[in-house]
Amino acid sequence: MLRKLLLTACLTLGLSAFASTSWAQDDDDEFVSAPAASADDDDDGFVSASTAKRSRASVDEDDEEEADGGNMDISASQRKELAARKKFEEEQRQDEYANSLRRRDWLRNRLIFQIGMGSRYAFMGETGMGMSFGIGAEYILPFHLALYGSFGLLPKGTDSEFDDWKLEGGTGWKAGINYYLFPKNPLHLGLSVSYGTVYFDHDIIPVDGVRPIISVEGVQGDILITYLTNEWYYLQFSIGMYYAPELTKDRKENVSFRMESNSEYKNENEIEYISRVVNKKGMNKQGIVFGIAIGYAFPEFFPDDTEKRRRQREKERARGR
Repeated sequence: MLRKLLLTACLTLGLSAFASTSWAQDDDDEFVSAPAASADDDDDGFVSASTAKRSRASVDEDDEEEADGGNMDISASQRKELAARKKFEEEQRQDEYANSLRRRDWLRNRLIFQIGMGSRYAFMGETGMGMSFGIGAEYILPFHLALYGSFGLLPKGTDSEFDDWKLEGGTGWKAGINYYLFPKNPLHLGLSVSYGTVYFDHDIIPVDGVRPIISVEGVQGDILITYLTNEWYYLQFSIGMYYAPELTKDRKENVSFRMESNSEYKNENEIEYISRVVNKKGMNKQGIVFGIAIGYAFPEFFPDDTEKRRRQREKERARGR
């Protein structure tokens, strides 16, 4: 019995030792294999990232090599054209930036041909109701100071009071200086001073059925409202006042008065002068006048580099349409 117990104990101890040994071996295998597996996983992840980086780098290098090879294939004319295009685009950007900082000055070196009516082309009269039709030319200097001249024609007409009488026509002229404000705005306010034919009227006594015209010269000041951009069209309205020194003289030298018909029978001190016009006080030495004109404005003479490039771009756009 004792032997059986000892044998059973020995077998039990042996099986226990064998089991613990096999369990320890399994644990060692798992402990060793687990890091290996994790190492493999980490290596796989690390290798894939590095591989991707290396592949992208190789692609970039290939692209650079292809680009270098492509540049070698570009001819000299193509390189020149590419450089010219880049320069043109850069200048265009600079011009657009410059124009965004300051709008173009439209009142520099502009020649304008005009047609109009009223006081500036060239004279008015009869309390402002009659006006001449004329042509004019104006050149605007760089400092917004303009020189202008005009020539006007007053056509022959019919007397509104007597149909059998005619009103004599005439011509007039005017020359002056304008100064414009707001050069970077399409609407320009201006001031004008001129000299020339400023006023006319008609004699109340007809000669062969025609009432002769009486015109005088003087100075005139105007306020101008002008529309002008870099385009060709031009529009101007003016209102001002004239002053005729001839009409300030005494009646003996005043062109709007004549000696009374029977004055030859009187003493020199008793000579009387009467008005030649409807107004018994003679022609007005000053008065309000106005005028209107349209015209064609040439592009700016002597343009700067920015304006030259802008015109070049417009031509290229027009050819591309």
